Amino acid sequence: MGERKGTNKYYPPDFDPAKHGSLNRYRNSHPLRERARKLSQGILIIRFEMPYNIWCDGCKNHIGMGVRYNAEKTKVGNYYTTPIYRFRMKCHLCVNYIEMQTDPASCDYVIVSGAQRKEERWDMSENEQILTTEHEQKQKLETDSMYRLEHGAADKEKLKKAIPTLFELQEAQGAWKDDFALNSLLRTKFRIVLFLHLPAYDKRQQKKRSEISSRSWFSQGGDVKIQTTNNTLKNLKIRPKPPSSPVASALSLGVVRRESKEGNDKEKIVSPAECEQETTEEIDRKRRESNELIANETAALQTVRNTDTSLPETPPKDRPSKQPATPSCLVPDYSDSSSESES
Repeated sequence: MGERKGTNKYYPPDFDPAKHGSLNRYRNSHPLRERARKLSQGILIIRFEMPYNIWCDGCKNHIGMGVRYNAEKTKVGNYYTTPIYRFRMKCHLCVNYIEMQTDPASCDYVIVSGAQRKEERWDMSENEQILTTEHEQKQKLETDSMYRLEHGAADKEKLKKAIPTLFELQEAQGAWKDDFALNSLLRTKFRIVLFLHLPAYDKRQQKKRSEISSRSWFSQGGDVKIQTTNNTLKNLKIRPKPPSSPVASALSLGVVRRESKEGNDKEKIVSPAECEQETTEEIDRKRRESNELIANETAALQTVRNTDTSLPETPPKDRPSKQPATPSCLVPDYSDSSSESES
């Protein structure tokens, strides 16, 4: 790209515009560089793209449409004022050379040598396409009046056959001609659909408002999750599983107990009511014993506070030594107090 910009070109000190004219003449080079190496023979190197699928005659390989080659372009003639060019290129799979040239009369490319065309053409008349007028037919229409009259009659017959199809095409195109009327019709249709669906929409909105108004202010997170899960299952039309039955407690079943008496290894089966009654009686008994123990401890502590006599310094040998209870003792000795109360 550097040589295409005038500001990036270097002009040597001995360059004379009047003498050399341009930098290409000064350097004895061509603007097309290597592409113009055979320009003296009338050959220009171009990038040629294969117009259709062919078979190479040298290696018998298939060359697809769109494959590009460096081809030698040469002018070989004219079709009226349109030049005819020939392209010579080497196959990329072998040493064979392929030559093709333009055909302005049929607007196509013709293989001259080195390859064969893969036939994928069809007859335009059999395919019901519009036929192009041949050059000889044009000359005959211009010079022969009777042929022109016969050709005009054939054209009128074709027109009569094509009139229904033409009317259908005109009607299809005219249906979209008035864009304002089409837009108005479409908006009217949307209004009708909206009017029909409006009551259902209002009903859904009212239901949502009632659910929001009936919702508690301080709802637990678990309730919200359960409600969300139920709504999701309802939307998916899945029936939730029924709640499982509560686990039976030990009191609701028969309990096997062993008697605490020594020497009795028999097992006794009691009913739930009897089990509950025995449990209640045991709790009451333990509560009474605890209350009695607390009362005894309180009485012993009060007795120690009221007495002024001091204990002997050396306790007798037959009785274990015991520290005197002081009012500052916040934790009473339950073992001693219980032994005193029992004595």
